[in-house]
Amino acid sequence: MEMRETAKIALKKYDTGDLFSFLPAMPKASVLIPVFVRGGELHVLMTLRSPHLNSNAGEVCFPGGKSDPEDKDEVDTALREAKEEIGLPPEQVEVVCKLFPIINKRGLLVTPVVAFIDESFVAQPNPAEVSEVFTVPLDFFRLEAAHSLYPVQGMTAPLHSFLYPDPTSGKQQQIWGLTAMIAIIVSVLATQKKPEFNVGFNLDNPLPFFQHNIDNCISKL
Repeated sequence: MEMRETAKIALKKYDTGDLFSFLPAMPKASVLIPVFVRGGELHVLMTLRSPHLNSNAGEVCFPGGKSDPEDKDEVDTALREAKEEIGLPPEQVEVVCKLFPIINKRGLLVTPVVAFIDESFVAQPNPAEVSEVFTVPLDFFRLEAAHSLYPVQGMTAPLHSFLYPDPTSGKQQQIWGLTAMIAIIVSVLATQKKPEFNVGFNLDNPLPFFQHNIDNCISKL
């Protein structure tokens, strides 16, 4: 079976659908994880945020942002933001699944939306929001050599971090925090291969871990 189709079948098993529709009203955001096949490998497209932004300036992220009132759902938010940030037309995106939402450090409920795009897509970054666009093989997010953990005050668990040597720009891109966690999850679910390091939750059934985190955060609201 073709790699793309195999990955889609694996990812769809973890589609949350309306599973989290019971959550109370709270600020929401979505990120699009654009996956494609190149040279027989799954890759993911990532962005470097503009240094002039008020939040997460200069950090590596997936295309995405806060929900707008006109957005129909989390998928709509992710597609709209990807078009605004990197010029990705929604009609060129094959949405595969919504993964379990994660509450970020600013209290936003962030829903990862995994999708396939064509390898030939050429990003047109909006300089007001994005300073660079680059791609990373999904297998990279399973490597111990590129991975590190570091504690953060106020966090119950250390955060993941990767240093990616981008062969196109020659830069070392730091991918950390929520973005790194999402990248690990998508890599594991799409490839069905476990990482060389401990992620801190059950990779065969990750949903209870994220459900527990959401429940804890909501109880503090």
